Amino acid sequence: MPRRPDGPPPPPVVARVRVRFAKRGRLRFLSHRDVARTFERALRRADVPMAYSAGFSPHPRISWLGAAPTGAASEAEYVELALAEHRDLTALREALNAALPSGLDVLACAPVTSTPLAELVDASRWRVRLPGVTVGELTAATDALLARDRVEVDRVTKDGRRRFDARQAVVSMVCRAENDTCAILDVVVRHTTPAVRPDDVLTALCVVAALRLPVPPEPIRLGQGRLLEDGTVADPLMPDRDEAGRLVGRLDE
Repeated sequence: MPRRPDGPPPPPVVARVRVRFAKRGRLRFLSHRDVARTFERALRRADVPMAYSAGFSPHPRISWLGAAPTGAASEAEYVELALAEHRDLTALREALNAALPSGLDVLACAPVTSTPLAELVDASRWRVRLPGVTVGELTAATDALLARDRVEVDRVTKDGRRRFDARQAVVSMVCRAENDTCAILDVVVRHTTPAVRPDDVLTALCVVAALRLPVPPEPIRLGQGRLLEDGTVADPLMPDRDEAGRLVGRLDE
């Protein structure tokens, strides 16, 4: 028989909590692994009663979903925590914010519903600031992209260069001007495999319209959740908009 670790088994899971947090400022350059390590340290500092896995190397039971790429800011990152004790959600949010560095900010905590978190998230809404690009240039490029059925782009991965269709993921695109020399792109994308990121959408715009980006773009994810019929994205912490009345991702904000 396999040897069992010494000592009592870990305490059972008595509560599960979903957390929405933001990745802002300079911390947008943290990788997902860095964010995960920072969160685990904050959970220890805040004395959160985490449930742990069994075995010789127990670890806190944490589930991540749809992390934003390195370099992108976000107002809608999600993590699910398994707790060994019940905790007041307001106190939990305040304790985590006190333990986390400024720039990783917990925005809301909610009890887990019966629906798995992965089933509540199938789209994201992004806002991309494009310094050095006029709204006229951006509008012409987005019109050209939306007129296509397929636009293939390349991405370099750890397994080599990969080619895929970026157009299929784009649900909607809206352009506006921040000023004469800076355009803003609001885009809603479905979560596909491979995931289509803001830089993939911008690459597609360069492919179809030779859009020139003289300055690095500044993407921020404003929401992720279930794509609704009207093109909005429902907050997975409050997925029923008829009862909750809370939505994120409206393009007319």
